Parts: sequence; C-alpha cells; structure tokens
Amino acid sequence: MDHKTLKKINYSLIDTFLNAGKISIDLRNAGLKKEIKSDNTPVTNADLEVDKILTNKITEVTPNISVVSEESQKNKSNTDLTNFWLIDPIDGTYDYINNGEEFTLNAALIINKKPKLGIIYAPAKERLFYSYDKGYSFELIRNKEVKLDCEKKSKKGQIKAVSYSNNLKSNISELHKQFGVTEFVRMKSSLKFCVIATGEFDFYASEPRASEWDIAAGHAIIENAGGLVTDHDENEILYGKKDFKNPSLMLRRARVL
Repeated sequence: MDHKTLKKINYSLIDTFLNAGKISIDLRNAGLKKEIKSDNTPVTNADLEVDKILTNKITEVTPNISVVSEESQKNKSNTDLTNFWLIDPIDGTYDYINNGEEFTLNAALIINKKPKLGIIYAPAKERLFYSYDKGYSFELIRNKEVKLDCEKKSKKGQIKAVSYSNNLKSNISELHKQFGVTEFVRMKSSLKFCVIATGEFDFYASEPRASEWDIAAGHAIIENAGGLVTDHDENEILYGKKDFKNPSLMLRRARVL
C-alpha cells in the first residue's frame, strides 16, 4: 500500500476517533454498565459502543481489509492474516472505569504483518497521535500537526522510563540497569508508546502480557518516528500470531538513550 493511500486512510479516520472519544467520556459521565469477560477482565457498554463506531468507519473506508478487535470474535480464528486492522476500542479499561485519564482508543493497519498506520486518542487528556508511514508520525495539538521524531526532552544524563507497575519484576529491573534508566513512572494504556515517540520518556519494557491490539498502533507511531520496538532480545515483532499474543516488549526512543 503506497504512501498516498495510507495518508488518505489516516485522515479519513481522525474525526471518527475524536467523536468516539467524546462519546466514551459522555458514557462514563452517564454511568457505565460493566461485565466481566471470560478472561476475567472488565468490559463496559462504552467499550462496545466505541468498538462499533471505529469498526463501522474503518470497514467503510477499507471494505476489503479484515478487522480484528479485542471486543469481537470476528476474524480471530483466521490463521492466515497478512493485511488487517487491529482495534482496541478502550485500552486501559480499569483506568477508564475508575475515572482515570490515561485510557486510549486505538487502531492499527497491519501490512505484511507489520504495523504501517496507527492512531491513538487519549480523550480525557485531549491528546491525539497518529502515523501513516516512515517519518510521518504526529501529535495533533490545537488543530496543528506537531511532527514526532523521538527527540529527547529530558535532561542530559537523565533516562526516564515508563512502567505498567510500580513494582518492577527482576528481569525488567535488569533491563532498566542495562539501558541506564535513572527514574521511572507508572503509566497505563498505549499512552506509554506516545510519550516515547514525543521524546518525553526514553524506555519501556514488559514481559509477555499484552495482546497485539494493545500495542500495534503505538508500534507504528514509535517506529515511524524513529524509535525502536522489539522483544527483549531485540527481535522484530510481527503481527497475526496465534491467539494474537505478544512476546516480551521493549520500546526505545533511540538505540543509544
């Protein structure tokens, strides 16, 4: 898929993300209906509504490309996916339910098992990020595009990491030492990817725990901004794996932090 087509697809989805984000806030303010899924994680009426909005628009824009969403069983049994969409309508559901601000709406277009286009919207923070090709990652700030290039924003000698937990597991702690991390903060959802692409943070690592729809949009945004997304052994991460499960994950603003 060429640059012009990717760009057109990206911009055709922006208003839908903004609208879906507003709806997610409105539904939370009105009081959520919550259920527990078979994997013991929560799902709300807002997850399902946002999923419907994003899936319908994406299907309209790219009718011949399959969609795989966290909140749907459709296409999940397909073992031959090469070009497809991955959607996580609300990443960070616990944060969302508990009136937090870090939850995100996510969609990624996978081409040849690699993420080419990604959109992430954090509506409570009013931060929208997107990318549609190498060198084309942006944050939309007050209706103006700010190009993302993973340029360091922290002080010299300061290497800041994000973590999904305040209690680091031993292997994650070792990676922090290996890459010279001087401090870390807890952060939920795919917002972790975005703040590395902006250069606000430098590093993130986790053991195998998330699914492909949790990371694909952020993967595109960081990699297209010049950062690195690998497993702990620095192997490339591909998509369309069995059960859509991720290996270990490591995000770096640059090869040398």
